[in-house]
Amino acid sequence: MSARTTQLDAGVRDAMVAFGAAAKKGLGDPVLAELVMIRASQINECAFCLDMHVDIAVEKNGESTKRIALLDSWAEAGDLYSERERAALALTEAVTVLTEGFVPDETYALAAEHFSESELAHLIAAIAAINSWNRLMVSRRIAPGGPAW
Repeated sequence: MSARTTQLDAGVRDAMVAFGAAAKKGLGDPVLAELVMIRASQINECAFCLDMHVDIAVEKNGESTKRIALLDSWAEAGDLYSERERAALALTEAVTVLTEGFVPDETYALAAEHFSESELAHLIAAIAAINSWNRLMVSRRIAPGGPAW
């Protein structure tokens, strides 16, 4: 299957890159940021973003292939992920799916126990950024390693 279009307005691209970078920087935990990027991309079935963020997590941030492989089953993986990571992953799933039209109070409260107000704001922004990227890539059918724009 080939890409429908590889066009992406430079202003949109630059704004999206800046948005994602600011969110990740403010979160202050590059490994956690990549776990969030990967989990949302798994849910959204975005092969392009999965390919990119798995590489960043493993090659740049030293994440283990075991934790990446089990990320889709994080809730069943015992103590492989910290409580903080589990709270972030639960929030990632709630924001990404929005089945009930909102993030459940319990999910937000759990995340708020593990993140400062600023970190939580950046975490939510990071989740929103990757979901936007996923939608841009999936709707255009950009394959792993393909041209992003």
